[in-house]
Amino acid sequence: MLYYLFTYLREHFNLTGTGVFYYITFRASLAVILSLVISMLFGKRLIKFLQKKQIGETVRELGLEGEQQKKGTPTMGGLIIIGAILIPTLLFARITNVYIILMVVSTIWCGVVGFIDDYIKVFKKNKEGLAGRFKILGQIGLGAIIGITMYYNQNVITTREVTPGKQLVANPTEKIMSTPYQRVDENNKVHTYVRVKAATTTIPFVKTHELSYAAIASVFGSYQSVATMLIYILFVTFIIVAVSNGANITDGIDGLATGVSAVAGICLGVFAYVSGNYVFASYLNIMHIPNLGELSIFVGAFVGACIGFLWYNAYPAQVFMGDTGSLALGGIIASLAIIVRKELLIPIICGIFLVENLSVMLQVWYFKKTKKKYGEGKRIFLMSPLHHHYQKLGYHESKIVTRFWIIAIMLSILSIVTLKIR
Repeated sequence: MLYYLFTYLREHFNLTGTGVFYYITFRASLAVILSLVISMLFGKRLIKFLQKKQIGETVRELGLEGEQQKKGTPTMGGLIIIGAILIPTLLFARITNVYIILMVVSTIWCGVVGFIDDYIKVFKKNKEGLAGRFKILGQIGLGAIIGITMYYNQNVITTREVTPGKQLVANPTEKIMSTPYQRVDENNKVHTYVRVKAATTTIPFVKTHELSYAAIASVFGSYQSVATMLIYILFVTFIIVAVSNGANITDGIDGLATGVSAVAGICLGVFAYVSGNYVFASYLNIMHIPNLGELSIFVGAFVGACIGFLWYNAYPAQVFMGDTGSLALGGIIASLAIIVRKELLIPIICGIFLVENLSVMLQVWYFKKTKKKYGEGKRIFLMSPLHHHYQKLGYHESKIVTRFWIIAIMLSILSIVTLKIR
């Protein structure tokens, strides 16, 4: 909102200094600062309120060291993260931008699903919380919203260079959205571009670096258009469900999910900024997505909110985010990856979430298989998710969290390296 206010003041009153709000980097910096202030200052007040209302965590008997000390710790702290994300975004971003709208919807949507789950656990005294099928239904709903908007909205476009003799539109699902226009690079070479509406993504470590979903659906012949739409929306929905649940499972010890999410957010913020900036996109020879750079403001608020929340969530935690926060973090990261066309990099960017998810799936599968075969279930890990396995081995949770953070940083660096290594 402040962006529009200062734009109005600049255009009508020519006030000195108001032009600084045109710069994405300036507004992103303000978003980081404000989100930190909100999460750290107002977070303390929310914690006291939760303590006063006795909104505490119910700890299951898992036989883990220190678990009883966590009993009664305030939960539903994800409200701190959500507030610290939304307020700076609404203040500093161009809220008419389709990508900002999608991220605001994702944050609120997943936050509401998680809040309902926490509400049932805390106030209804039902340890199971919201039934799993309703959680999945909520995530599928968000996946459908993201997928349909990204596929059909006319403002979701990419640029494509006009190469003599090369066909611009490869299939009936793609549309040219602008007349050709020219830009001059640093070597004074003239390039001609058009803006294209197409369901595409980027492929890591591949020189062409671009994949059309329509190419995958070409096997369906005359039904290619419908198949492209269905494949895209189903894939997007799968990503939303998988990453959201992965973040939820990872949120098992103090500061783990929050720190890993902050690292993933920084990585995706880099992708959003360079893909949205013509100069960087041209230099890196990557897909240029007009107006995507505005997401840097949202990512700044997201990272600031996570880091500010860590002030209270790091060991020993003064507050837990609950499903209100974990489902929101997963939904945000998944939506960001889809919007910046880096969904194929999710296994690397969200490698921690993936491993945590797989550890649970493998444990359940192996237990059922051995029980059926031998009459007694056996386990691969001492306990799943994976972070509990290391707790059972005697590692202090601070050491586990720090090492998982280090791995997350390494995975994010590897993801960013894919911009040039192809």
